[in-house]
Amino acid sequence: MASIKQVQVTFDCADPERVARFWSAALGYENQGSACIDPSGVGPRLYFQRVPEPKVAKNRVHLDVRAGTGLIGEERLATLEAECTRLIALGAVRVRLLPADDDNESCIVMQDIEGNEFCLD
Repeated sequence: MASIKQVQVTFDCADPERVARFWSAALGYENQGSACIDPSGVGPRLYFQRVPEPKVAKNRVHLDVRAGTGLIGEERLATLEAECTRLIALGAVRVRLLPADDDNESCIVMQDIEGNEFCLD
């Protein structure tokens, strides 16, 4: 039987406090210095650690920000676009829209304030 009680997602970055503030605002989490804590206690803790080297390649792991869960078609797109606009105001960058296909609903690929990719879905 596993004894793991929680999961923390750790990000390497240049400015931990700045990135933590972005993600706290984006997710409605509480900002605690270099960490983001889900106030409901359900979501994982996000921790941002300073590293000297810059980001040079695509993330191997990314967050999916689930704004359109259960929505389809135009209603889903409108919800994603509204959330995309909010996140851009926080400093995120829109990369591209991945339109719906036979297997997946649409999502928007974005980057946080240090270029870390995430999906708005």
